[in-house]
Amino acid sequence: MSQGRNMVVVAGRSWNGLSEHSAGPTQILVRHGRIVDVAARVDDRGADIIDLADRTLLPGFIDCHVHTTMDPSRIMDAVVSDPATVTALNALPTLKTLLHNGFTTVRDLGAFTAEPITIYLRNAVAARLLTGPRLVVAPHFISARGGHGDFSSLLDPQIGTELGALADGPVEIASLVRRDVRAGADWIKFGATGGFGSPSDDPGQALYSQDEMDTLVATARDLGVPCTPHAYGDEGISRALEAGVRSIEHGNLASAATLKSMEQQGVFLVPTQYMVIDAVNHLDDDTYWVGKSPAERKKFSRYEEQLRESARNVAASKVNVAFGTDAGMFPHAENWREFPTMVSTGITPLRALRAATSVAAGLLQRPDLGRIEAGATADLIALADDPFSDIEATGAVEFVMQSGIVHRAPDSL
Repeated sequence: MSQGRNMVVVAGRSWNGLSEHSAGPTQILVRHGRIVDVAARVDDRGADIIDLADRTLLPGFIDCHVHTTMDPSRIMDAVVSDPATVTALNALPTLKTLLHNGFTTVRDLGAFTAEPITIYLRNAVAARLLTGPRLVVAPHFISARGGHGDFSSLLDPQIGTELGALADGPVEIASLVRRDVRAGADWIKFGATGGFGSPSDDPGQALYSQDEMDTLVATARDLGVPCTPHAYGDEGISRALEAGVRSIEHGNLASAATLKSMEQQGVFLVPTQYMVIDAVNHLDDDTYWVGKSPAERKKFSRYEEQLRESARNVAASKVNVAFGTDAGMFPHAENWREFPTMVSTGITPLRALRAATSVAAGLLQRPDLGRIEAGATADLIALADDPFSDIEATGAVEFVMQSGIVHRAPDSL
């Protein structure tokens, strides 16, 4: 159906991204990619009718932490071997998969190529040359040498080169920030702590000094670009908060006190819980760890109890939780599993759904997204069942509209 035609989307239930409960029978009038009216009955004269029967309508989901250019089956091989063009081409089916899953907007937090290929993908989707979610991007992962984003150890030392967006000290860091902003970055991503999958660091370690983080965030702020760090442990998170970041990625080792500081400062948390909880739930399953680093398994084992405790602390906190998955570290088609994982740790279905709609839109400073109301962008999805009754319903998306264009519909339509 053409974006320029009036459309009325009809469903048995709806949830607007904000309310505490879903509503009954709903009609939504869409024109030129925007929602014009929402009511039990709208003026449908001359409009194309999309009747979704007893399905549940929601705002399009937003995943605030993905890596669209990463293939989880060969992350390290691709970093070393694949040209940037090949990496970008391999992302095309991923973009369709994410949109098919109901994710009409995603924030991509870093491709491990020298070229800013996610910026090119973002622009191609915006120009409708490609089909995929609306992309908001941090083109690179700025990392300290020896830190989570340093892949140089994958190369023979005789080659004498580095692999990664690497910078130490304020001068180098400011230069990399300016380079990414010049390329068209929407966000700046950096490594505040180590990680689980990297060989030469630890998720509890802070990898940039306070002075380095201050310089990075201030440089980006001067250029009008927000920052977010990969940060697991308290010290790295605390330094990032002091520097003035807008969100924290992961935060899975954060204490209750650190979460309280985030809440007081209005900083968003993107907890990527599925990846972490799934790992600790499979520590005794050897088949799960085939192809993964033994060091990664040991780190998850060492931090298991702290990871579980921190997840419970997030559920008990009032911090602004925005939905994010780290998809690319695992298959993108599974990113919806973040919803039931969040609920399993004590987060309510309402909070999880808001995290992927109105709260995520707040993080991205896009008030036109993540809600069903007059004037909003017409990003709509429909589920077979009610996610408030069964959060697993988020994995059964049957209808996707992005900016008034239908990308997925039930066979019956």
